[in-house]
Amino acid sequence: MERRLGIYIHIPFCAGKCSYCDFYSLAGMDKLMPKYQQALIRHIEESAPNMEQYYIDTVYFGGGTPSYYGAKYICGIFSALKSCAKVLKSSEVTVEMNPDSVKKEDLRLLKSEGINRISLGVQSANDEILKIIGRRHNFRQVEQAVRLMKAEGFDNISMDLIYGLPGQTRNDWADTLSKVIALHPRHLSCYGLKLEEGTPLCKYEGSDFLPTDDEQADMYLYMTDILEHYGYPQYEISNFAMKGYRSRHNLKYWKLDDYMGFGPGAHSCVSGARYSYIKDLEGYINGVLEGSEIIDEYENTDRLDRAAEYIMLGMRTVRGISREEYSRVYRSGFDGIEYLLGEYEKKGWTKRRGERWSFTSSGFLLSNMLIGTLLEAQSQEKMSANPWIISTDNKEASQLQGNSNNLG
Repeated sequence: MERRLGIYIHIPFCAGKCSYCDFYSLAGMDKLMPKYQQALIRHIEESAPNMEQYYIDTVYFGGGTPSYYGAKYICGIFSALKSCAKVLKSSEVTVEMNPDSVKKEDLRLLKSEGINRISLGVQSANDEILKIIGRRHNFRQVEQAVRLMKAEGFDNISMDLIYGLPGQTRNDWADTLSKVIALHPRHLSCYGLKLEEGTPLCKYEGSDFLPTDDEQADMYLYMTDILEHYGYPQYEISNFAMKGYRSRHNLKYWKLDDYMGFGPGAHSCVSGARYSYIKDLEGYINGVLEGSEIIDEYENTDRLDRAAEYIMLGMRTVRGISREEYSRVYRSGFDGIEYLLGEYEKKGWTKRRGERWSFTSSGFLLSNMLIGTLLEAQSQEKMSANPWIISTDNKEASQLQGNSNNLG
């Protein structure tokens, strides 16, 4: 069977930093763009031997703001990748764009190079809220950007939205969903606001200006219902798509498929090895061009680690998990896990379709806590089946316990 690989390319440049963002991105560093382009292409070319055994079927340019970086640079990177690796013509190739940096000539160039999917950062249809969170566009620019994209032949458009924003009410959120649905994107990613430490939006923590947890939960449940009604069934905690338009690249993360990242802060998972690069733009550039170390973290995952990831990531999706898959791949008992899933079902948090278990909308709201408990059950199942684990300082089980404690 042909081995498939996803490629993620991180573009850390932005016109300005949004007040909620803790991704590795930088404003005011445009002078480093030419050097970064040189380093990124060299890194891709040097990695060609590691990609040789794969066919690449998804490519994702994320950021930062790739559209701010510019279509010429994006096309140069994609061209270099196609020259040194086996990129399928049927690949899903996504570029993230912000409405204020969408240009007709850039769209035309991207289309001619083979980019076929756009992910547009919309966040809200309320212009006042957009100002509060530091966005550089208004909703009229969103509408203009979508018209331009469709005129240039981009049919596969995804939009990012955020709920639970400062000053946002359920009616505001309903209005945003209504206006976005009217633009007929193929895919929607909708995230609940999380106050990240060190971001400017943290000043609102504990403030009445932020929706309460119950209000945010109400927005989530309303969203899942309304999007289902208008032809966007949910397929992951935060993702919804028309039939045939699920993000093939993001599904790789949730299905534990192989993917390889390039750029500062980018992560990879290849043949059981997980690693990431330093979150330092100049350090990454110098490291690639001068041959010094750029790896930040590296680990080889064992079967127990992968079993935990199967539960954590699989239960993020509507497809969910199954006894047969778990037992076949990880050679471990499923009874304790299934017992808990059955208890969750009684409370309306999970549902069973055939042999597959997944969360309901209410369960997704509690997913961090529920998955943590499933991991504890998994740890106990593993120790019961393999008592020798206890005599080796319980290292693997302790690691799982630590992982579950960090899920809240």
